Amino acid sequence: MKNLNLLFILFISVFTYAQTEQEDFDQLVASEMRSSSANYEVFVNPNTLNYDVTYHELQFTVNPNVTTPYIDGIVKTTFTALDDMNSIVFDMATQLAVSSVVMNGSNLTYSQSNYQLFIDFPSTITTGNNATVEITYAGAPPQAEQAFTRTTHNGTPVIFTLSEPFGARDWWPCKQDLNDKIDNIDVYITCPSTYIGVSNGLLLNSVTSGGNTTRHFQHNYPIPAYLISLNVTNYVTYNIQSGLGTTESPFIPIINYLYPESNTTTVQNAINQTIPIFNIFEEKFGPYPYRNEIYGHVQFSYGGGMEHATMSSMGGWSRGLIAHELGHQWFGNQVTCGTWKDIWLNEGLTEYTAGIAVEEMDGPAAFVTWKANKINNITSQTGGAVYLTDAEAQNVARIFSSRLSYNKGSMVTHMLRWVMGDTAFFQALKSYLNDSNLSYGYAITDDLVAHLEAEHGASLTEFFNDWLYNQGYPTYDVQAQNLGAGQVRITLNQNQSHPSVSFFEMPVEIRLSGSGGQTQDVVLNHTFSGEEFVVPIAFTVSSVTFDPNRHIISRNNTTTLSNNSFELEESVYLYPNPSNDLVTIQMPTNISIEKVSFYNALGQNILTSVNQSIRTNSIASGMYWVKIETSEGVIHKNFIKK
Repeated sequence: MKNLNLLFILFISVFTYAQTEQEDFDQLVASEMRSSSANYEVFVNPNTLNYDVTYHELQFTVNPNVTTPYIDGIVKTTFTALDDMNSIVFDMATQLAVSSVVMNGSNLTYSQSNYQLFIDFPSTITTGNNATVEITYAGAPPQAEQAFTRTTHNGTPVIFTLSEPFGARDWWPCKQDLNDKIDNIDVYITCPSTYIGVSNGLLLNSVTSGGNTTRHFQHNYPIPAYLISLNVTNYVTYNIQSGLGTTESPFIPIINYLYPESNTTTVQNAINQTIPIFNIFEEKFGPYPYRNEIYGHVQFSYGGGMEHATMSSMGGWSRGLIAHELGHQWFGNQVTCGTWKDIWLNEGLTEYTAGIAVEEMDGPAAFVTWKANKINNITSQTGGAVYLTDAEAQNVARIFSSRLSYNKGSMVTHMLRWVMGDTAFFQALKSYLNDSNLSYGYAITDDLVAHLEAEHGASLTEFFNDWLYNQGYPTYDVQAQNLGAGQVRITLNQNQSHPSVSFFEMPVEIRLSGSGGQTQDVVLNHTFSGEEFVVPIAFTVSSVTFDPNRHIISRNNTTTLSNNSFELEESVYLYPNPSNDLVTIQMPTNISIEKVSFYNALGQNILTSVNQSIRTNSIASGMYWVKIETSEGVIHKNFIKK
C-alpha cells in the first residue's frame, strides 16, 4: 500500500511540477525578499556587538479582527556581556512604543531613535556576566517592508510575519545582525479563541481564558532573529510523518497548518510529496537538523515561501517549493550565511537541493531539463557574479536575485559536484554541516571552500575565482574529425562573455554518436582554448553533442564535424603545445614513430628522440620546427617551448 501511495504521489508531483513550478519559484524569490524591495540602510550595528543573546521569551498578543495591523508584546531577553556594559541597544522600529523596561524588578531608563532602542543600566554589567531585561511595547508595525502583515483569506482575517532579511525589528526588539544566534526561545501567542497561533518549534500547551487562547511554543536550537515567525488565523491541521525511520533517525512529525478552504485532497497530495523529499535529504545531507522537534508548513498569503526554522511559511504547494523550503532547514537554518554577501550559501545550495529532488524522483532526463532551464536564465545576461559586493549587500533585490543568488548559485553548486565527483562532494557538504564551528551558527564562503578542498584533495581557488567571484560564462566551439584507425580528434575553443574571466577551466563532456545509434560520452579536461584531444572510439562519428547532461553554465555553443578525408599530417599533433617540460606526440594506433628531431630558428638540430613522450627541459624557450619520421611518412610540426 505504501508503494502504491508513493506512485500516486509521484504522479501528482509531476503534474503539479509542470503546471506551477516556475510560478512558485518566481513567487518564492519575491517572498524571501518581501521585507524590502529597494536599497535599505542596513549594516552591522556596532551598538549591538558587545553582547551575546542567549534566550528570548516572546509574548505576543494580536487580534486579526482589527483592521490596522497591531501588536502588543513583552520580550524578555537574557544576554551575556562581551565587554563591560553600562547600557544595551536593540534593533527596533520607532513606530513601536515601549512602555516599560525592567531588570531585576527595577524600572530602567530608555529612549528610542533611528530604529534603535537604547536602555541604560543602573550599574555596570561586567564582561562574562549574564542579565535579563523585560521590554513591554505596543504599536502598529511599519508596513513599507511588509515584515508583519494583516490581510484576509476567503474573507477571514490572517496575520503573519516574514522578516528576512531586515524585518524582525519591525515587530519586536531584537538583535538582527548575522553574528549572533539566540540559543533557544519560548514563544507565547495570544489571540481570540476563534483563531490559533503558530510559531517555531514544539507546541507545549494551549490555554483558553476570557475569549482568548494562548499557545506556547518552544524551540531549543540556535536561531537568528529573521527565522522567528508568528502566524494567526483559523487554521486547520493536516499531519503526516517522515524520516528514514531507523534507530538513529526515528520518524519526524510533519504538522501542516492550512486555511480551511485549502484543506483539499489536491493540497494534501501535494504536501505528501514532503515524505520522499525528506528521506532523500536525510540520506544526502544527514539527519534533519531539528530532530528533537518537528517539521511543518504554515500557509500564508504571499506566493512562494519562507524557511522559518521547523515551520516553513507556504504560499503554494509545488514540489520545487516544498523541496526548497525543506532544504533550507539544512542550508540557511542549520548553517546560516554569515554576511548577505554570502547569500548563495543559503539560496544557491538550497535551490540545488530542489534539483536533487528532481534527479532522485524523476530521473536523469528531468534533471537535465531542470539544469538547462537554470542555465538559460543565468546566461540571459552576460555579466553578474554570485558573490555580492558591499554595495550590493545593501540592496535586497540584488541579495535575492533569482538569476544570480538562486539559479547561478545552484548551478555553481552542481559544477562543484561535477568537478569533485559525487562521493567527495556529498561528504564535503556533510562535513560542512557538521563542523562544530559552523553547525547552528554562521558561515562564510571560505568555510565551505575549506571543506570542499579537504574532500577534493586539491585547490578550488581557480574554480571559485571564475564562477563565484567573477562574472559571465563561456561559449565553446567544438571541432571534431574522424582520424581513422579507431580515433577522433576534438579541438575545444572558448570565448568568455565578460572580461573579468580570461578562461573557464572545466572538465567538458562531449557525446560522440554514430550513424548506427552508437554513443560514447568522453570527458575532456579543458585547460586552454584551442586544446586538442585524440579520443579512441569503436565507430565512425557522425554527430557531436556538447555537454549533453548540462554540467556547465554556457551559451551559444557550436559543434562541427569535419567531413575532410583523413590526412596523415592532420592525424598527428603535439600536446601540450606550448610546453615547458614534457611534450607528447599523439597519433593513430596504426602508426609508429621512427625518429623525432627538433630544429631551432637557425635550422640546427638541437634534440633527437625515438620516444612518443619527449622531455624538453634541456632546450631553451622559443619556437622550434619538429620533424616527425613515422612508419607512414614524414610529418612537420611547430612547437613552442615555454
